[in-house]
Amino acid sequence: MMNPLKILIPIILLHIVYLNKYGGNNKMKRFVASALAALMLLTVFASAAMADDNNTTSAASTVEIRGPVYNGSSLTDILANSAYGNGTSITMDANKFAAFYYDIDDNVTTESLTIKNVAGTSGRTIGENGLVYKTTIGNAEYQYDDWGNYSVIGFFADKYIPLKSNSADKLAKLVLDSDDKYTLKTGDSLDLGDGYSLQAKQVDVDGNKVWLEFDKDGEYVDDEIVSTDTGDHTWTCKVDDVQGEDDVPVLKVHVNQVFQGAVDSIAQIDAIWLIDYANAIKINSDDEFGKLNDVSINGPTITISNDDTFSLTKDSDQEIGQGLYFKVADSNDLRFYAYKQQTTSGTYDVRGTVVSGTKSYTWTSDNFAGFFYDLKKNVGTETMSVSGVNGRTIPKNGLKYSTTISKVDYDADDVFNGTYPVLGFFAQKYVPLKSTDASKLAKLVLDSDDKYTLKTGDSLDLGDGYSLQAKQVDVDGNKVWLEFDKDGEYVDDEIVSTDTGDHIWTCKVDDVQGEDDVPVLKVHVNQVFQGAVDSIAQIDGLWLIDYANARKIESDDEFGKLNDVSLNGASINISNDDTFSLTKDSDQEIGEGMYFKIADSNDLRYYPYVEQTIGNGTTTTTLSNTSIDNTTATDNMSVTTPVVNNTEETQDVNASAPTNMETPVTPEPAAANNTTETKSSAPGFEIVPAIFGLLSVFYIVRKNR
Repeated sequence: MMNPLKILIPIILLHIVYLNKYGGNNKMKRFVASALAALMLLTVFASAAMADDNNTTSAASTVEIRGPVYNGSSLTDILANSAYGNGTSITMDANKFAAFYYDIDDNVTTESLTIKNVAGTSGRTIGENGLVYKTTIGNAEYQYDDWGNYSVIGFFADKYIPLKSNSADKLAKLVLDSDDKYTLKTGDSLDLGDGYSLQAKQVDVDGNKVWLEFDKDGEYVDDEIVSTDTGDHTWTCKVDDVQGEDDVPVLKVHVNQVFQGAVDSIAQIDAIWLIDYANAIKINSDDEFGKLNDVSINGPTITISNDDTFSLTKDSDQEIGQGLYFKVADSNDLRFYAYKQQTTSGTYDVRGTVVSGTKSYTWTSDNFAGFFYDLKKNVGTETMSVSGVNGRTIPKNGLKYSTTISKVDYDADDVFNGTYPVLGFFAQKYVPLKSTDASKLAKLVLDSDDKYTLKTGDSLDLGDGYSLQAKQVDVDGNKVWLEFDKDGEYVDDEIVSTDTGDHIWTCKVDDVQGEDDVPVLKVHVNQVFQGAVDSIAQIDGLWLIDYANARKIESDDEFGKLNDVSLNGASINISNDDTFSLTKDSDQEIGEGMYFKIADSNDLRYYPYVEQTIGNGTTTTTLSNTSIDNTTATDNMSVTTPVVNNTEETQDVNASAPTNMETPVTPEPAAANNTTETKSSAPGFEIVPAIFGLLSVFYIVRKNR
């Protein structure tokens, strides 16, 4: 953000010079000079106040929900592999692809994506009509059981309701299907989502009827008087002219009871179902959905294929259609998976393959999208297995989780040579503090090859309270002084040169869970620019771990139902020391935010999952509708706030500091108890023009006298 004072000051200064040369009374000259002096001082404070507006960067949050990984020398090789399909094709349905719509209670899946061995399919190319997406209307039960079933269809991994149960061409998204209880007083309005609302207008004086009004964006849609002493207590609101269809059920409301008190009139609602009819869509045969552009509609079924060849280009994301993509590895082998990229705020299930019955089964990163997986290196570290299930009970040690350290490339592998150790731990990506010891871990905060441009004084938000500040740039334009902070407090600093060495600053910290010289931050400075107006540093590689919250795994720790921990160098193995019940219609904690969801069915059906939430620019793992003991995994773990290793090897400041840039004075590192006063973020050079301006004013005034 431009500081307006930087524009005003030169204008006033020129005005003083003009008055001095061409005339003007002394009072006017002194007034303007005084005004300039005040503005010069104000510049310093305004710049500090505006520092927070400068280049504070954070990436938008997304959730990637992927399908199974396919790996081979070519498409022909993959399609012929019976482990992936039938020898001529591979098909992903909701059992394999976690993004596709799936109702576990009714075992309803409507979508599939198939790659076929058709003419033209070879190498990395899918031939014409060899990529086929198909979806067919199914039936799901309302959350309120007494209402029975309704028609449903998945469409590119989103849940839709067909306006007619036998025709898939006209669809509306489901907004709400709930059997929660809501209590409305007269005049109350219930927000149903997407601009829809329900209002309790009046309650009958006899206390057995309520007058309800349904609105969209604050405007009247329909109303009804619902009785609780006769009929089914349900209002089904039907609307005309929804994509040309009349009498379309768009809202269902069940009123449980009505109460007319001496003070308040109350209606209790215990079931609501709603579709977004105002934004209903129509699918036409000439529509195109990304690379899928050959549309066929046959009653309850939509089939879409590629009318042109489709290339799985190395190291790319290829859009299939409507937010569905193939991610292809940066590898000479053909390795890829399908995924859905979610960007809308909300909570998403990231689940594994569905298991039916009591059979033994093992989940890996290939069939559980929640587990950590690196496509480039084909690295997954986690496995989980069930065995010996009897009825709905997993026996002691019948549930086993294990993870082993592996290595992956930095995202900025062209500037950060080599690899770093990584470990998936309960579906979260961690970095072990030592490459051979899985017991001490820190979460990976950032691994990026994006480019960031920092002006002097700018602060780059790295996430989780960490930041990087460009303090000063060398006047010759080949060095930059960087400072690394945590929660606004100093951690370390370094002068990075771009004309010698590798342009990399590796910040190491001591006493991270008892370990010293731990690399916690890597920064690559691509170039430095000293302009007439701005001093700029361009960063094109960043890597950071959350060392301040590093954790230590102990053999007596417990992780939900997994409470028998074994540590063996680079591996962690955990099993259940007690029996584990797969209770009907429940979410059972496995550990650390990972759960089994069990169907509301007499048949045993379940899958593992984690939940990822998009909101406020971050992605976090959470769980709803389940009571979680947050102390389970942390009570027996120590958390240490590290201190800076002041003796670590750094550049010789006296040798590398630019001759015209004052050598930085290293402040004391932030205290572990976080009581140190937060350091100022005011840019260092703002005082220079202020002093120069004051001297100029002083000179002009003195000359006038």
